[in-house]
Amino acid sequence: MTEFDGLPVLRSPVVIAAFEGWNDAGDAATAVVEHLELEWQAKPVAEIDPDDYYDFQVNRPLVSMSEDPSGRRIEWPTTRVSTCTPPGAERDVVLVRGIEPNMRWRGFCEEILELFHALDVEQVVLLGALLADTPHSRQFPVTGSASDPEMANKYDVQQTKYEGPTGIVGVLHDACVRAEIPSLSYWAQVPHYVAQAPNPKATLALLHTLENVLDMRVPMGELAERASAWESQVNELAASDADMAEYIRTLEQRDGDEELPQASGEDLAREFEKYLRRRGGTAGPGGPAV
Repeated sequence: MTEFDGLPVLRSPVVIAAFEGWNDAGDAATAVVEHLELEWQAKPVAEIDPDDYYDFQVNRPLVSMSEDPSGRRIEWPTTRVSTCTPPGAERDVVLVRGIEPNMRWRGFCEEILELFHALDVEQVVLLGALLADTPHSRQFPVTGSASDPEMANKYDVQQTKYEGPTGIVGVLHDACVRAEIPSLSYWAQVPHYVAQAPNPKATLALLHTLENVLDMRVPMGELAERASAWESQVNELAASDADMAEYIRTLEQRDGDEELPQASGEDLAREFEKYLRRRGGTAGPGGPAV
């Protein structure tokens, strides 16, 4: 762990964390943290040493021109931690934004938890985004889970019951539970037929959820306008392709009518794959996540 001028003394700090990769469809979750870093003028306090956790042939470092003696600067893929004091808030916020590690996940979580303990963190909110069969024209669902029944009741979410493959968000969530740090996890559902980043509408949905959880105003900046422009662009794309428009209408009808028999995830994936083949595209890594 690399430190920046020591760690600050914080007031009842809450963590907001997100990681690029499997947990971050449309870059929606990490965009939340990046947005808050800028809006709340976050100050960096620490970063993870990337040598222990990242495969640089998978997540390559970036080189750029700089004023360094060599004239070049290398930015290594890692996880960075910053702190901020939202205007008018009674508590401070710790922001964690990084890349899902390629190896040694348990060691990675242990190092993150050591930092949380050093900062006297009282609560952790983990953000993610997943591809789903939700229409782009509707409000994006955000599902939440909590580490214990008391928190689940307080924030009106489910106690964690998921079984199946997980990413670093799920592993860190479990590590927080074992370390007795109250933890919440929120996931935005991103339409799988427009999975490309950025997705400002999904980011906006997560930010609105954070307002309820943190009980404080979260600055939205230009996200509402960007989300509206994004939706208009998808509408234009759908209008130019009758098959895509029909597919979206099916999702909208199902979304608005609980009595309508639901198509299976396999059926939706199959139909969308047909659409992609007609357009000469691909479904991306792993295909649609429905």
